[in-house]
Order: sequence, then C-alpha cells, then structure tokens
Amino acid sequence: MITVEDINEAWGWTGLNAVEVLGENAFGNLIVRDEDGMYWRLSPQDLRCVPVAEDRAALDALSYNQEFLDGWYMPEQVRLAETTLGPLTAGRKYCLKIPRALGGHYGRDNLAMVPLPELIRFAGEGAQQFDGLPRWQDCH
Repeated sequence: MITVEDINEAWGWTGLNAVEVLGENAFGNLIVRDEDGMYWRLSPQDLRCVPVAEDRAALDALSYNQEFLDGWYMPEQVRLAETTLGPLTAGRKYCLKIPRALGGHYGRDNLAMVPLPELIRFAGEGAQQFDGLPRWQDCH
C-alpha cells in the first residue's frame, strides 16, 4: 500500500504536498489531492507528476473526458501486461523496466511487476535526476 508519506518523500521536490490518494491504476499511476485542494497525476512510466485539476469539480469533469480515461485505464497496455506477466498480485503494479521518458516502450521485453511504493520511489528519484533536462521524447 502506498502512503502520502511515500509520495511526498519521492515527489515533494515538485511542489506536491500530498494529503490523499484518490485512485491508482494497474501501472501505478496515482491521482493525488494536495494540501491546497489541487489534484495531481503521478505517472511513473513518464517520470512525471503534474496537476490535472484545480478542484474537485474539474477532477469530476475528467471522468467524462475520453482521452483522459483512455490514458488512465490504459486498456491495451494492461492487456499486454496481463498476457505477459499474469494478473497483478496484492500491492504490486505493472511497470516499464525503462520508463517511456527515457525511451522505453510498452513491449513484452520491457514489462515488469513491482511493489507500488518501490515504483513511486524509483520514478521520483529518476524524475528528479532528469529535472530540467529535455525529455527523451522531446528530442525526437
């Protein structure tokens, strides 16, 4: 289980001060509310944690946004991971061995399953190391 302390320790450098986790997906993406009532999406595969809604009404509106929902539920990626690795077990999430932000892709050879706190910590540390540098995808 992930705690707000885990999130703040790994991602607090972004300005996030998490007070509540509202959701998580099969790839360890999180929707987190901060102390100011803003909602953030933490995406380990992209080494990114960014605000997605300024308040609860804006967050609720995202539940009608098909592009957001496809990106959140990741049906094709989850199907590939389930076929490759089997179903998720308690406390674990699918992940990319090499994050997309560093050129990784959703392919059988790049998928793994890890405990969620480790994934969040690893992604936060990686994102901080690359903060301020051009993203891999921005170079292509």
